[in-house]
Amino acid sequence: MDEKQKSKENKEIRTSIGGQALIEGIMMRGPKKQAIVVRTEDGLVTKVEELKLLKDKYPAVGWYFIRGVVNFANSMSIGVRALMFSADQMPEEEQEEPSRFEAWVERKFGSEKAEKALITFSVVLGIALSIGLFILLPTFLAGFLTGAIDNRILRNLAEGALRIVIFVSYIGLTSRISHIERVWAYHGAEHKAIACYEKGLPLTVENVMKESSRHPRCGTSFMFIVMIVSILVFSFTTWDNLWLRMAFRLLLLPIVVSISYEIIKLAGRYDNIFTRIISAPGKALQRLTTREPDEGMAEVAIEAMNLVIPEDAEEAAW
Repeated sequence: MDEKQKSKENKEIRTSIGGQALIEGIMMRGPKKQAIVVRTEDGLVTKVEELKLLKDKYPAVGWYFIRGVVNFANSMSIGVRALMFSADQMPEEEQEEPSRFEAWVERKFGSEKAEKALITFSVVLGIALSIGLFILLPTFLAGFLTGAIDNRILRNLAEGALRIVIFVSYIGLTSRISHIERVWAYHGAEHKAIACYEKGLPLTVENVMKESSRHPRCGTSFMFIVMIVSILVFSFTTWDNLWLRMAFRLLLLPIVVSISYEIIKLAGRYDNIFTRIISAPGKALQRLTTREPDEGMAEVAIEAMNLVIPEDAEEAAW
């Protein structure tokens, strides 16, 4: 194998790794495995699972402009499971008592089915709240501009601006919550570890801490791209009726998510002037969703990364 081909395969491995910050840990996902590493009073607790990709069973799921929606929902499900594992590692005195709803579900279905039901409920609720807050609410508020702005294009731009303002405001407000600060610090450690690995440097605390906490494939960047793409896609629906306009927003949302997913994939795979431009706004917004981690957090990120790096480069086709 020549050096050019080898370099291409190494790049494919690197761009297939991503992670997610937890309350006191990190979930890292590689080409073949995903790992959760949580720091506890007794040290690091790890959980490693082989990836079971839906596209292996249903190839159509992996097609362009279909995979985006599927992977978005799957990422939310994985994130909820990782958060539940992270919360379970907390000392018993710090763990919250299960709610009446959680207790009822466990009594009704048993612990294993209850966990699956709660994960499904959390994912559906999370998606519903996101759609309501960032998609439907701006559309509803923009409806009051119908009389003030006659031009439909300007009205659509105003709606897009409202969407971005609500999104940025939401991130800004949640960033002020005290325990979220540590989540954002772990988020920074995750980005630093991935950046260190992508440069081909040894995964040491010293090397990781030197890297940037901002990364083009971050979920924050993805959501910002969704905001921008929605302005373009939603401009094709110009009905004056508010409820009809909201209905079309929902119908077009899978297209918005799919296009946004392909854009962020492109930004993660290539490094050129175009990808730097499309990544710049999201990376700037990461100033709100990342914090400088301490060395202990970097150790967690390194452990999570090491657990998902494939031993055989040929197994890591992107």
